[in-house]
Amino acid sequence: MIRWKTRSVFRQIHLYAGLCFGSLLVLSGLTGSAITWLHELDRMLNPDLFHIAPAPGVIADRPASITPVQVQDMFERLSTDPQYGIPTQITLAPHANEPLIAWYRTKPSHKDSPLALQTARQVMVNPLTLEISGERNWGEIGVSRRLLMPTLLHLHRYLLAGDLGKTVIGISGLVLLITSMTGVVLWWPKRNFKAFRQAFTISHQGSWPRFNYSLHRTVGFFSAPVLIVLGFSGWYFNMPHWVLPIVSSVATVSVSEKKTNQAPIRGTPISPGQAMQAALAHYPHARVSRIALPAKPLMPYEIRVRQPGEIRQGDGATRLTIDAYSSQLLQVRDPLRARGGDTFLNWLFPLHNGEAFGWAGRIFISCFGLVPLLFLMTGMGIWLKRKN
Repeated sequence: MIRWKTRSVFRQIHLYAGLCFGSLLVLSGLTGSAITWLHELDRMLNPDLFHIAPAPGVIADRPASITPVQVQDMFERLSTDPQYGIPTQITLAPHANEPLIAWYRTKPSHKDSPLALQTARQVMVNPLTLEISGERNWGEIGVSRRLLMPTLLHLHRYLLAGDLGKTVIGISGLVLLITSMTGVVLWWPKRNFKAFRQAFTISHQGSWPRFNYSLHRTVGFFSAPVLIVLGFSGWYFNMPHWVLPIVSSVATVSVSEKKTNQAPIRGTPISPGQAMQAALAHYPHARVSRIALPAKPLMPYEIRVRQPGEIRQGDGATRLTIDAYSSQLLQVRDPLRARGGDTFLNWLFPLHNGEAFGWAGRIFISCFGLVPLLFLMTGMGIWLKRKN
């Protein structure tokens, strides 16, 4: 049994962590509920950007079947147009009625400031007609239809404050992890049946303070496993240099290395379409989701694909590094053949947004985003009651 003094220390940690970071955790929960459906809500708000007529005879919402030839045609269409030029990345539509998206880097107004926001120009292209269906600056702050979902994502991930905000959010994930674990310690009842029964019961008995306390305690216990996962994953996403040494101390984690082209740099580099074809040669049944073009002559292509059977939905988690001159595979990160530590880390994002369990998981996580608000309200009630 935990001694009273030790329990008092845990109570102080739980209390002051909640008071200092409670509002921030509520904000993270509410924005997280929305961005769980980021792609769907963005499409619904901006049909002019994300809806195109599919090929004749093709069902609109069926998976897209984009070919390397279409990617190459799009690249040539943009790279020869002085309004656009060579993009830095191309994302391939997951559905037949969605456009391809070319990304262009934009320079922040205060490049060296830790508050600088990362923005990018998005250009939507119909892969069938090569017409520009629209464009926007991803990362600009606003509440218009075009900017709302990117703004919510930046609020959730960066607090609209660049690297500084990213660090604060990472620390709040660690605080959520600590608060959840200390909450379980404080919940733990005495070793008798009556105490255990009360620990699992939300009771009123004519007393609102009693109801408030039992609600906070009971819901907190059942919510703790999810909160621990959300806290740990949020900490990892924003501060991986803190988390990776911890994970690698108990499981094998692959070292991420920046690769360069191995073939002599002479002649003409391969095109994005050829790079996509090289990726499909290694994973013929996968869906290519992103093609990051080389930023410099010595840089390779970075290609993301999703294999059948991956726990990660959307863009998938399989990453290939392709030599920009020889089409040689320089590096691959395959989640279906990952080591123990890599597998653990690969699960964090699908658990964080609920997609690991399909639609049911995403609905659960989006509803669960209200839980921090419940804890802030009931926790404040408990604190004010004891203060008085």
